[in-house]
Amino acid sequence: MSKVVVYTSSTCPYCTMAKDYLTEKNVEFEEKNVQTDKAARDELLAKGYTGVPVIYVDNEEIVGFDKAKLDSLLDK
Repeated sequence: MSKVVVYTSSTCPYCTMAKDYLTEKNVEFEEKNVQTDKAARDELLAKGYTGVPVIYVDNEEIVGFDKAKLDSLLDK
């Protein structure tokens, strides 16, 4: 099974859509909320991102909620 990490914020509708989609597909994921977790925010900034969601499936990254790309990485 893939390791999935989702960087989110509390007010981001695309983050909610991504989390709901993963939950519907029964995919376990770790959520890192950059709004409430300074370490997560610093991690994301260090990777060069200032927006969310950023989703990691193993070592592959997806910027934004891209359902097709998410499906292709999860189905490997």
